[in-house]
Amino acid sequence: MSDLWVFFNVTLTDIIATRAIIILVCLGILATYTGYVIGQFKWKYPHISNMADAGEVIAGAFGRELLGIGQILFLVFIMASHLLTFVIAMNTITEHGTCSIVFGVVGMVVSFVLSLPRTLAKMSWLSLVSFISILSAVIVTMIGVGITAPGSDTIQATVDTNLFHGFTAVTNIVFAFSGHAAFFGLAAELKNPRDFPKALVLLQSIDISLYIVAAVVIYRYGGADVASPALGSASPVVSKVAYGIALPTIIIAGVINGHIAFKYIYIRIFRGTDRMHKRDWIAVGSWIGIGLALWILAWIIAESIPVFSNLLSLIVRSIPPSPRDMLTNEISDRSIC
Repeated sequence: MSDLWVFFNVTLTDIIATRAIIILVCLGILATYTGYVIGQFKWKYPHISNMADAGEVIAGAFGRELLGIGQILFLVFIMASHLLTFVIAMNTITEHGTCSIVFGVVGMVVSFVLSLPRTLAKMSWLSLVSFISILSAVIVTMIGVGITAPGSDTIQATVDTNLFHGFTAVTNIVFAFSGHAAFFGLAAELKNPRDFPKALVLLQSIDISLYIVAAVVIYRYGGADVASPALGSASPVVSKVAYGIALPTIIIAGVINGHIAFKYIYIRIFRGTDRMHKRDWIAVGSWIGIGLALWILAWIIAESIPVFSNLLSLIVRSIPPSPRDMLTNEISDRSIC
């Protein structure tokens, strides 16, 4: 559900127009299809637990390293985006009560501690809390913007833009459907991997519906001056309330992506050894060390790129070719089912 949080952080001014809604629906359908392909790929090759494993099946060692590096970079940048959003939220709630770097360090420490459990099973309830948190925050924002209507006289059915802003807007929508990096890991921990399509359809149905409703409502009443993140579009008081409600998902969604990155590196180091499931000081220490290193790297990125929309654009444009694109192309050459 971290996808939901990402979407409400993009700049809506350039994308919430008639064409953008069409793009949103089409990309949502495409994301659902590619997610289903990942599920099929998992059934065909049960040993796969991450994108790198899938890359190895498709293109050998080169594919493994390409998708592995791409997945790690992608996840670390997502972690950074959540740290940056935490800083923005705390600055809004406290009215810049202290240095932004301090808030960034606090967010990093909290996220690191919550990332320490080594199985996603222990994080399932956190995911539910995260979903309720962002859904409630968005509803509060829509109500607040609807009441004050700060830009209700400036809405347009279409928006004149240039290539840079238009392309950035579309890539941000693509990023909002980027949960695929977690699908192999989630499917691997299901009691019955064949249940994956049910979870996928539920996720994508909620994603697409909520994206459209929230985007149209916020743009209708917020007008051309919609903030990024969008939760800042309401009045100062409502924005504080919305960010306060959103704090759990700001932290938890970053933690889940961090956990996936930790597990990939941990499995690469200890695969084939008896330490995969051990809890001795080497295994635990390695997990903690990996987590600490990745969260510090994410913090450095967040401090280096303090503008949220710019960070999202950099993430989408800097990662190697989409793993789900490679998997989709693989259908033409392999029998999945």
